[in-house]
Amino acid sequence: MTELVKFMVTALVDDKEQVSVTEDGDVLTVKVAKDDIGKIIGKQGRIIKSVRSVVKAASAKLGRNCTVEIDE
Repeated sequence: MTELVKFMVTALVDDKEQVSVTEDGDVLTVKVAKDDIGKIIGKQGRIIKSVRSVVKAASAKLGRNCTVEIDE
């Protein structure tokens, strides 16, 4: 699941080296550079909602219930 999130987030940001995704149980925490946080959240949170929807669907297929959080 971490590879999926890292792939999606890396495509959205400018500083690709700063992207890190950690998994703690069913919680995936995404860390990006300060300048790229707005690109991950998007207007009114649309982009992060989309990422969360994809992760929720993929984790349900595996029988899990994963969530995505952004670490600032």
